[in-house]
Amino acid sequence: MISIDDTIHLSRPDQTDGERMWQLAKQTTLDNNSVYKYIMMTHYFVDTCVVAKYNQELVGFITAFIPPKQPDTVFVWQIGVSQNHHGKGIGSCLLEELFNQVKTKGIKYLEATITPSNQASQALFKKFANHHKTNCNIQTFFTKDLFPDHDSYEEELKIKIGPIG
Repeated sequence: MISIDDTIHLSRPDQTDGERMWQLAKQTTLDNNSVYKYIMMTHYFVDTCVVAKYNQELVGFITAFIPPKQPDTVFVWQIGVSQNHHGKGIGSCLLEELFNQVKTKGIKYLEATITPSNQASQALFKKFANHHKTNCNIQTFFTKDLFPDHDSYEEELKIKIGPIG
């Protein structure tokens, strides 16, 4: 377990964190996934997930996985931080802890998809790349025409950071 300060602690999630991750995600602008997804992540992908807790209350999380065809990459699926804890550096610490958990597995790259309007996430990933003094490439990835209601979805940009470390 890593501590951001005396009150916020980072660790791998356990299965009881799945429901709390889901509840937190519903309170943010993150895509809605089922509670099953979060419980599954805490079981099968525990080595690529991190939770942040304040006095045992879940205030942030990151879910990620290592793509089977890219064993040197960790793909960040979601990062969520409670509105009450924005601006405390929790997102940055979650990314750092995730990378610390996976770097011994030969991970050299971090990827994610982000909508063009999500400037906060873009800034978070660029800050991570800058901290590691490495490349940060952004390109169009999932275009609007791939989504069922083209006007309701933004395209997704792929951000690729690395090589790291």
